[in-house]
Amino acid sequence: MKIIQLCGYKNSGKTTLITALIPLLKQQGLRVAVIKHDRHGFEMDHEGTDTYKFREAGAEGIAIASPGRTAMLRETEMELASLIQLYSDYDLVIVEGYKMQSYPKLVLLRGPEDIELVDQVEEIRGLVVRPDMLKEPSALHPIQLRTAVPLFTWNDTEPITSLLLSL
Repeated sequence: MKIIQLCGYKNSGKTTLITALIPLLKQQGLRVAVIKHDRHGFEMDHEGTDTYKFREAGAEGIAIASPGRTAMLRETEMELASLIQLYSDYDLVIVEGYKMQSYPKLVLLRGPEDIELVDQVEEIRGLVVRPDMLKEPSALHPIQLRTAVPLFTWNDTEPITSLLLSL
């Protein structure tokens, strides 16, 4: 199993890029799983469902399974390593977020103001920038000085897929 993280600040295009990469990776015959970190909390269940009623009644763990889908809800945050283990039978696990974990990463930069992220994280395998940043060599120069990894734009889904396959 391969693991790749996509990290960047809020609204850097992580989810958009992941959803563009998944079909390309599946065309290569890979089973792909995604783990997303949400710093603000989330609500997956909704009022009126049985699972919502179980949680409201105080259940701290709930699972629901049907012929084509299984979902588990736990009233606690799990460590990334434990989440990854749940997908050990997949070919590739894409992790959105968890910036400080030490897995191979693609770092998404919205602009020069995000450059400090390159200095904060480890295991960078590529940088992904807005296409219009290529027209601003002065903005890219400091980024390229910090690390010698491939530089992509958000539209370079096929070359990014090739990179992921080579990791």
